Amino acid sequence: MASNVNVGIVGTGIYLPDRKITADEIAAQTKGVWAAEAVKEKLGIIEKTLPGDKDGTQEMGVYAAKTALDKTGVDAKEIDLILCVGEEWKEYPLTTSGIYIQEKIGARNAWAIDVQQRCCTTISAMKMAKDMMIADDDINTVLICGGYRNSDFVDYADPNMSMMFNLAAGGGALILKKNYNKNLLLGSHIISDGSMARDAGVIFGGTENPITCENAGKAYKSLTLMNPDHMKNRLNEVSMDNWMRCIDKAFEKSGVDKKELGYLAVLHFKQSMYQHMLGLLGLNGDQSIYLNNIGHVGQIDQIISLELGLRQEKIKDGTIIAMIAAGIGYAWAANVIRWG
Repeated sequence: MASNVNVGIVGTGIYLPDRKITADEIAAQTKGVWAAEAVKEKLGIIEKTLPGDKDGTQEMGVYAAKTALDKTGVDAKEIDLILCVGEEWKEYPLTTSGIYIQEKIGARNAWAIDVQQRCCTTISAMKMAKDMMIADDDINTVLICGGYRNSDFVDYADPNMSMMFNLAAGGGALILKKNYNKNLLLGSHIISDGSMARDAGVIFGGTENPITCENAGKAYKSLTLMNPDHMKNRLNEVSMDNWMRCIDKAFEKSGVDKKELGYLAVLHFKQSMYQHMLGLLGLNGDQSIYLNNIGHVGQIDQIISLELGLRQEKIKDGTIIAMIAAGIGYAWAANVIRWG
């Protein structure tokens, strides 16, 4: 296929549960280790979303996908491919989320596959979607969607877990079209570092440590840093450099000068790092959104930021956007989008 194919974002859909937990409530659950003010100021959490009774991971993906279809006017039967970025923690283990969403939205002509890279999944799925559209004449419209509720696993009394106190719940969807000629997805760059592959995760529930009567009480709150010193030291050593490398390479691949960056769609992380990153990129607070009233909805953050940026008119015709993410494992990712 000719290399002059372009891929554009038709629109987004997000779903955020009504249920919330506040900084004061989080602080209370740390049993005195964290004060509410520190949760707000240092961790950057005023409040965050938590799932309600009907907010399964797959179902939140359905809600967001239906919203995106309604907003854009795209017919579900137009979708050729669904890349589901929903989390592995879902209603029923070993069911395929993308195929479930396909059925629920009536995407009869699509095929679906689940993609997993923790909080980098959406940016990686966008690269995959573009590459697949360029390579395959039969793929013209792609839905990227999924839900996230890893907040269920957070034990606020675990002193190693403060970097994940922000985990929240919600769903997001993006629709991409081949030769859309606007809102163009340009270059992407992704890095992964396997030295941290087992530094963080859920301890109980897999084949190594099955859930038993004895451990059931803590199994469902067993997301933690399994090797905290190694992970923290390694992240301090490489994380910001890897992020900047991803951003630089994505701009290079896009043929766009990094000085043109006008909006950063970034995951939620601690406030000082967010401000440091804006400073490194020469941006101000009007050129990004800090998700301190939502929390960290994993790989859905970039979709939320894009939608909120458009609503708040921080993104206009001609704005150059960079989406950036990092995910445990460990991975870093960035892309470049020219809006309008």
